[in-house]
Amino acid sequence: MNQATVSDGFRKISRHDGIFQERVHDAYKAKGKLQEPAVCTQCGAVFHQGRWQWLQAPENAHRAICPACHRIHDHYPAGFLTMKGEFFHSHHDEIMRLVHNHEKHERTEHPLKRIMAVEEKDGTALVTTTDIHLARGMGEALHHAYQGELEYHYNPEQNLLRVSWTH
Repeated sequence: MNQATVSDGFRKISRHDGIFQERVHDAYKAKGKLQEPAVCTQCGAVFHQGRWQWLQAPENAHRAICPACHRIHDHYPAGFLTMKGEFFHSHHDEIMRLVHNHEKHERTEHPLKRIMAVEEKDGTALVTTTDIHLARGMGEALHHAYQGELEYHYNPEQNLLRVSWTH
């Protein structure tokens, strides 16, 4: 694996390193097994058969807060996608549609993969996500559609991924 150590505990990794393995305990994952079924009091996702799903909540469902809603409440993203460059600026609306469509597609199957916020400043957009794999997937979708330069910086101690796409 081709790596270069980066400050702040992040390490630069190649996009060919495959799925990022979570090496530390994620504080936003349940510490014990949730009683099933459970329904998130914020978004309505249902924990059933060991995972969060978009289902009709049974009347007797236990109440809980899913990890994505917990992250959103705490303003603590797992993934960061930064987009910048002349091409990004000149194709802004089209690129943002691709990012939002990717998130919508992922979220339909995986309720914990969500965009938290989109901030734009000085020709750069920062998208924060509740899941590292969503940020990675959006970066890969951008690179596949438009090429450009794609970089990942993963901090295993914080289970945090920063993705940068420039074009």
